[in-house]
Amino acid sequence: MITYVIIAITAAISIIAFNNRDLFSRLLLSPYKVIHKKEYHRIVTHGFLHADWTHLLVNMFVLWSFGLGLESWFNQLYYNDYISSPIVHFLTIYLGGIVISSLSSIKKHHNSYYYSSVGASGAVSAVVFATIFFNPWQPLYFFAVLPIPGIVFGVGYLIYSNYMSKKEGDNINHDAHFYGAVFGFIYPLLISPSLFFHFFNQLISFKS
Repeated sequence: MITYVIIAITAAISIIAFNNRDLFSRLLLSPYKVIHKKEYHRIVTHGFLHADWTHLLVNMFVLWSFGLGLESWFNQLYYNDYISSPIVHFLTIYLGGIVISSLSSIKKHHNSYYYSSVGASGAVSAVVFATIFFNPWQPLYFFAVLPIPGIVFGVGYLIYSNYMSKKEGDNINHDAHFYGAVFGFIYPLLISPSLFFHFFNQLISFKS
C-alpha cells in the first residue's frame, strides 16, 4: 500500500537528517533560496523532513490513520471507472499537497533569508480533507478522545489555520495546513466534477 511506502520513505529521510544537518539544510524549504538561487527541489523535499521525533510521529500517525481510507476511496473510483490508477492519484494528491501548501510561504517569505519550513503537514492535510470530502460525517477524534464529525472539524480547522496564519509567531506553518487542506478537498472535483453529488448526498445523509 502506497501509504506505508510514503511513511517508510519519509521516516527514513527524516531520521537520517536528524543526524545530518548538512542534508537537513539542503532539503528544507527556504523560499529565499527557491526564488533567488532557483533551488526548486526544496518545494518537494521539505515535505520529507521533520523538525524532531514528535513532529514526525504525529504527521505519520495521521497519514496512516487517513491514508489507508483514502486509498480505499480511490480504489472504489477505479472500480467505477472514474480513474485509471489509484496509486497515481494518491501520489498526485500527496505530492501536490506538498507543493501547493508551500506556494503561499514562498510568496510571503521569498525575501526572508532566514525563514525555513519542514514537514509533511500540507500533504497530510490534503489526505485528511480528501477523506472528509468522501465521508463528511466520519468522526475525527479531537485530542484522540472527543469525536467530531469530519465536516465540522474541517470548517473549524480552516478557520483556525487562517486565523493563526495571520497572527503568526508560533513557528508553525499554518499556511501549509490551510492550503494543503483546501487542495485535498477540491481534488476529487478535479478528477470529476460529478463527484460533487457524492459529497452532497453524503452531506445530507447524516451518516457517519
